[in-house]
Amino acid sequence: MAVWDDDADSIHDHGHRDSVGGLWDDIGRLQLDFLTQQGLRPNDVLVDVACGSLRGGVHLIRYLEPRHYLGIDKKIELVIYGVSAELGVDTYREKRPRFVISSQFEFDRFDQRPNFGIGQSIFTHLAPDDIILCLRKLRMHAAAGCRFFASFRDVPSPRENPARSHAHEVFDYTRDQMATFAAEGGWIFDYIGDWKHPRHLKIAEFRPRII
Repeated sequence: MAVWDDDADSIHDHGHRDSVGGLWDDIGRLQLDFLTQQGLRPNDVLVDVACGSLRGGVHLIRYLEPRHYLGIDKKIELVIYGVSAELGVDTYREKRPRFVISSQFEFDRFDQRPNFGIGQSIFTHLAPDDIILCLRKLRMHAAAGCRFFASFRDVPSPRENPARSHAHEVFDYTRDQMATFAAEGGWIFDYIGDWKHPRHLKIAEFRPRII
């Protein structure tokens, strides 16, 4: 199966929904439902890692208080589509979400420190070094006690993955591997497992390791 190019033309050609994996309604609403079950409240500050075209963001932005949603993604085209085609300008003006465009996980560009976070299907497209970079930089900027939830493709034994991170390649990891990445990034890994994801991705909680 051909792998899409990871560029702006691909986003325009395939559309902002399919470019982030489709299943728009199911996976979008799932993120809000899961996080509120975990204790997310409107006054929490949440970072959405690889927010893309706001599949989950539209629900989270509407739920959270103004300025309490922080979205980070490497593709400005996806964020523009998300705001203009999905969220709407009126809601954007009311809720004032904050966005950072970065391929290097520059969480320190936000003017608030998140106490909640979600990475929905970001680790399924990252090589180990980039997972650790993401976790390490988030650990440096997150509020004390931040709860970060990330999904991943859980496999029973290590597999050969692509050599480099790519938005349309698939990466599989064991729980032990994820726990190792967490430790190297300054977090404690707590496996949760099933969260009713339509593609059967599993989810884990990452809690800051006391340094």
